[in-house]
Formats: sequence, structure tokens, C-alpha cells
Amino acid sequence: MKTLKNKLKNNELTIGSWIMLGHPMSVEVMALAGFEWLVVDIEHTSIDLEMVQLLILTIQANNIKALVRISKNEEVVIKRVLDMGADGIVVPMVNSREDALKAVEYAKYPPKGKRGVGLYRASKYGVGFDQYKKWLEKELIIIVQIEHIDGVKNIDAILDVDDIDGIIIGPYDLSGSMGYPGEFDRIEVKQAIEKTISSCKKKNKPAGFHVVDTDPRKLKEKIEQGCRFLAYGIDYFFMRDAAINGMQTIKKGM
Repeated sequence: MKTLKNKLKNNELTIGSWIMLGHPMSVEVMALAGFEWLVVDIEHTSIDLEMVQLLILTIQANNIKALVRISKNEEVVIKRVLDMGADGIVVPMVNSREDALKAVEYAKYPPKGKRGVGLYRASKYGVGFDQYKKWLEKELIIIVQIEHIDGVKNIDAILDVDDIDGIIIGPYDLSGSMGYPGEFDRIEVKQAIEKTISSCKKKNKPAGFHVVDTDPRKLKEKIEQGCRFLAYGIDYFFMRDAAINGMQTIKKGM
């Protein structure tokens, strides 16, 4: 069976989703859908690091890869979530080659990086440190977010950084950086997204996109556009949309 790392390397389609509710039951419900990976978001939520570890455990117990969208491209938070045993990280606001290099340096041990060694869960509390070092080189996933127009302008240089496994476009912040938050139909925003996806195709790196809408037709559009690392929905969006649509249907029939 191919690992997520292999699928990314081969530019194959892989679909996951986003965890923003800080409770293991949210993960267990999402696991029923058959996602290949789930991202725990600690940039835009109240999820603390103690809950992050519990969510990582729950995701992995369901045979799903556990990624963490960290709060910022910063050494300590990257080190801590990886020491907890996360399978990878999603790094926000990567706008340049230098930003991408920092993410790799913070995630990797010397000589490739400068991550400090902590004998915690990832290394089986120290007894599996040698195995973890090998795993880190073969299976660690580093996804960088392109969510600013500067990242779009520097996309080729970002993709050239070794050990970056792929990118994911953050459409809201990207459109916001252009002065049009949430206006995805504007020609300028569409062109920025198309440029990013085109560069990924040229460099043979997986282009990613967070399709926050729960309408599967929106996801299909991005697949047809060439995206291969796709986040579909958000845990509470599925609950929200089912509740709203259900009640609207009920009220129409009353």
C-alpha cells in the first residue's frame, strides 16, 4: 500500500479534511468518511497543544495520517507537534524560498536542519530514536501554504526547495492579500490560483487546495483543474450544512 509520502512524490490524488473542533469524537466521525489524512488546525482555533496530542493519537488510531497546520512558521511549535508524533506539518504564509527553507530547517535534524532533539512520543520516548531518524527522512510530510500574492510571485523558487512535498493554496487569505477577501470569481484571483497550479505542474509537485465548501462538485472542479492534494471541507462545516439544509427542507414542507 502506498504511503501518503509516496502519493505526493508521484503526484497522485489524495483527499483529506480539516479538524477545527477540539474533540476526539470529531475525528472519529470524520474517519468514517474515508479521508486519507486530517489536518489539526491550531492557527485559527482554540485547540491547545495538549488536545493536539490527543487528536494526533485519535487520527492515527483510525489509520489516517495526522498533519498539523501550525500557528506560524516558527521553530518551537514545529518541533513540539513533530515530537508529539505528527506525520507532517502544514506551514502557513510561506511567501518566499527563505520561508520554505526555514520550515525544512525547523522540521529536520542536523545536518539538514537545526531541530533540537526531544525524546518524546515520536521516538517512542527515546527507545526508538534511530528508527525515528530514518522515518523522518523517508516519510515526514512538509506542506507549505501559498496564501499571499507574494507566495504566488515566488512559487517557482519555493517549489525548488528540497523536502517540500507540496503546496496548498489558502483561497481566503490569498484573495485577501490582493485586496479582495473571499472574491474568488475575480479574474485577478483566478489568475493567481492558475499560475500557482501551473507552476506545480511544471515542477511536477502536487498542487493543493482547501475546498472549504462541502459541495463535492467544488472538489471535482479542483481535481479537473489539476490539484492533487485536496482538503475537502471542515469538520463543523459538514455538521453546519447538514443541519441548515435539513431544517430548510423541513420548513418548506410544513
